[in-house]
Amino acid sequence: MAGHGRAWRSTVVGLCLLLAAPLAGCGGRTAVDPARAEVQQVLDRRSAALLRHDETAYGATGSRAAYARLRALPLASWTYRVTALHHGGPGATADAELRYRIAGYDRAPVSVRRTLTLGRTADGKWYVTADKPAHKAGEQLWDQGKVTAAKGAHSLVLGAGQSAGDLRAYARLADHAVPAVSRAWGTDWAGRVVVLVPRTLEGMAGLLGSPASNYRGIAAVTTGEVGGAGRAPADRVVVNPEAYAMLGGVGKQVVLTHETTHVATRAHTTAATPLWLSEGYADWIGYLGTGRTPAEAAPELARAVKDSHVPTSLPADKDFGFSRDPARLAQAYEGGWLACRMIADHWGKARLGAFYRAVGDHQKRPGAVEEALRKVLKTKPEAFTAEWRRYVRAQLR
Repeated sequence: MAGHGRAWRSTVVGLCLLLAAPLAGCGGRTAVDPARAEVQQVLDRRSAALLRHDETAYGATGSRAAYARLRALPLASWTYRVTALHHGGPGATADAELRYRIAGYDRAPVSVRRTLTLGRTADGKWYVTADKPAHKAGEQLWDQGKVTAAKGAHSLVLGAGQSAGDLRAYARLADHAVPAVSRAWGTDWAGRVVVLVPRTLEGMAGLLGSPASNYRGIAAVTTGEVGGAGRAPADRVVVNPEAYAMLGGVGKQVVLTHETTHVATRAHTTAATPLWLSEGYADWIGYLGTGRTPAEAAPELARAVKDSHVPTSLPADKDFGFSRDPARLAQAYEGGWLACRMIADHWGKARLGAFYRAVGDHQKRPGAVEEALRKVLKTKPEAFTAEWRRYVRAQLR
């Protein structure tokens, strides 16, 4: 998972050939399991049936359980490639790579690992009895129930266990977020966003393949490929419906605008980009136009400043760990936001965007921020940090 979420408190199948023992006198050549082509053909027929919405043909390849769950997903492509086949009794299991693309949103297919359970008829024909996430692979939304969809002008919201009205509300917020991000960042991105809304916190954790405890109190996260060249699939904004529900109207909008910023900036976010910059910039855009004062937007850091505990350095990446103390985690986000806000105030909004891009032009962390500070902001790390500390005190005292 690349991309981070915003912390809120109220407070990521060609059959693998089964090689038989080397054939005598054949110079080490091996025999191919004939099941390879047979299983692949079944999965090819199954995929084609799903894409053309042919439930009868889909059912002819095995279980229909996933068909109703997937029906609302606007698919441009859906293919399996078998990577391994494990025989056992009358049936088998197949390890597979599923690649799918959402029409109008994904520039390239999303690739996920799946495990398929296979049965065999009396006349030897293969059929699918189950299709589940592979071991240690995250769930897909349809694994959690029937997928429903709400399409906005700039967004597609997909939910499981969510009402149509709730999904439309997410779409309205996402539709507001996309142009807001484009006004601040620019239009060199797809200009659309996919939002996934599971039923529960546990559902969110299942989609991300991590323990639920990692995301308690986190309203949303964004997944995607860092530093892509525009060919990566669209990022997914994954919502924690429990934490999100605790937010007010402004907070909900800030969250989706923050996550949409991660989608927009993904191609310019690399291993060189510190989290104080990527998270702070996303918060900076998120809070634009909300009217929130620094003390309102940064309450934990404001309390620290009032207690004469002004941070001595910009937040480190480790400070953004979801498992950290909530107050310390909030201070990390707030410190990053104030750093980006300071750049916009002192050097201008255009320079802030240029600084972000300049840091991301590097592929490694060492020297990236230092060079961008020198070339774009005409300053040095020590002077920048000192100015940030003065800014924090002035804004939060």
